Amino acid sequence: MSAASEPQPLGRALGWLDERYRIRELLGFLGHKTVPLGPHFVWYYFGGVSLFLFMVQVLTGIMLLLYYQPGEATAHESVKFLISEVQFGWLVRSLHSWSANLMVGAIFVHMFSVFFTRAYRKPRELTWVSGFLLLALTLGFGFSGYLLPWDELAFFATKVGTDIVGALPVVGDFLLVLLRGSEDVTGATLTRFFGIHIALLPGLFTMILAVHLIQIQRQGMSEPEHLQKQPAEKRRSMPFFPAFLLRDLLLWLVVLNVLAVLAVVFPWELGPKADPFAPAPAGIRPEWYFMFMFETLKLLPAHIWIVEGELFGILVFGIGGLLWLLVPFLDRGSERGARHRWLLRAGIVVVAYIAIMTARGYMQ
Repeated sequence: MSAASEPQPLGRALGWLDERYRIRELLGFLGHKTVPLGPHFVWYYFGGVSLFLFMVQVLTGIMLLLYYQPGEATAHESVKFLISEVQFGWLVRSLHSWSANLMVGAIFVHMFSVFFTRAYRKPRELTWVSGFLLLALTLGFGFSGYLLPWDELAFFATKVGTDIVGALPVVGDFLLVLLRGSEDVTGATLTRFFGIHIALLPGLFTMILAVHLIQIQRQGMSEPEHLQKQPAEKRRSMPFFPAFLLRDLLLWLVVLNVLAVLAVVFPWELGPKADPFAPAPAGIRPEWYFMFMFETLKLLPAHIWIVEGELFGILVFGIGGLLWLLVPFLDRGSERGARHRWLLRAGIVVVAYIAIMTARGYMQ
């Protein structure tokens, strides 16, 4: 065999891997997968952006774990040491905090785009369910991670949040003690939130994310209904590999630059150390993605009929979340039937309400 016909090192490596893992079959599958083109095309990117921000969360979270020391006496000091003494420690913490907020925002946009394009319809009902679970776990990440710096604002915000859980009927007291580790927010609460944040939630999230990605790969990208009615020759599509994947990676690079700018220009602050015996400071409020619920509960009267106002609000949000989970099973029937129009209007109301109540919380 001549030198020119000998396989190159890269070719030999691919051949070695293909013998064991059938790489060429995978590349062939990716090459046949297509992404529908049209005005809706931009919304396909937000799922990938959410995945990228989760990877940033994992990477920066591991780096923070090298210095973070959970405990009532050590948590705040370890974060303070990280951002003031460790080289680029402040940057890693800011990247972690900003990517968490951007991840929640990207998942919200992804979820509502799936809703308004009806990408949840048959056979993708369970894909919607797994996506809903990922959103719920992401909110759990935000709530559990908020307390870990053990600063004043996080302490009292967590106290308010767990008090809301404690207001649930029958199971409220049990869940309150389960989360806090006692009747009050203490070092035991911090330790439990730390375990939930770095072990329980990542494990659940990774498993459900794997299921979600497998569902998407098996079922392909959802095509909007108006495009499905067009003749096959008029439909436009793009190969997933490498065309769409390269565009996705380019957007990841853009998001990384945005994230870096936010982390540098607006570094995440660390407040004074929490003092359980101090009065709650003015202006206690949750993160923006919980703001609409917080503002709603504030507006409710003390009692609605024979039910406490706070409990009434919690029950309404619980029922609303359940209905949102069941959207694919509620939206049955004709494409433009009365049920479809009702769900569309309900979705618009939900988006408007969340936006208005969130803005109201920040304007006060």
